[in-house]
Amino acid sequence: MPEEKLNIFTQNDYEIIKREVPYQGIFRMARYHLRFRLFNGGFSQVVIREVMERKSAAGVLPYDPVLDQVVLIEQFRPGAIANPQSPWLLEIVAGVIESHEEPKNVAEREATEEAGCEILDIYPICEYFVSPGGSNEYFHLFCGRIDASDAGGIHGLEEENEDIRTFTLSTDEALMLLQEGKIKTAPAIISLQWLQLNREWLKQLWQTK
Repeated sequence: MPEEKLNIFTQNDYEIIKREVPYQGIFRMARYHLRFRLFNGGFSQVVIREVMERKSAAGVLPYDPVLDQVVLIEQFRPGAIANPQSPWLLEIVAGVIESHEEPKNVAEREATEEAGCEILDIYPICEYFVSPGGSNEYFHLFCGRIDASDAGGIHGLEEENEDIRTFTLSTDEALMLLQEGKIKTAPAIISLQWLQLNREWLKQLWQTK
C-alpha cells in the first residue's frame, strides 16, 4: 500500500474534552471524554472511552542457535483464571520498563531474573500495542542469543511473589506446542512465529559469534 494512504490522521485530529481517573492501583483506569476526526469528514460527537493505563513492557525469546533450543517459562496468571485448561501459562520472559530504562536492557535483565539466562546477543523482532481498544500498553519484543546447556529450574523475585518454572525444548517442539494451540500469550506466539520464519539465517548470523 502506498505510504501516502497510511496514517492520514495525526495528533491534531482528536480532542480530549475531559479525563478522569476513577481507579489508581498498580494499573490506572482513566475515563476519556473525547472526539475525533471521521474518515468521511468532520468530527465525531463526544464519546466516552475507558483505558487501562500501564507502563510499557519488553520481552525476549531466549534462543540457542547451536543447540537449536528455546527457553520458555511457566507461571500463574490471574488474568487467565477463566482459561479452561489452566491459569499457568507458557510464556517468554518479560518485564515492565521503568522511566530510566531502555527496552533492550529490560529484556536482558528479565532473562536473568526469570530464566537464569545471560543474553549474549539480541535482535529486535517488533513493537506493538497490546490491546489498544482498552489499554495503552506498548510492548517491545526481542529474540536473544543464549547458551541453553544449563538453562532450567525455578526462578523469579521473592519480593514480587514470583514463582517461575524455566525449561528448554527444541525449536521444533516449541513450534509444535504453538501449532497445537497450547501457547496462548501474544509475545510467545509472535516471537515463535518470527523464529520459524527467520530461524536459518539467524542461526548463521549467531553461530559465527
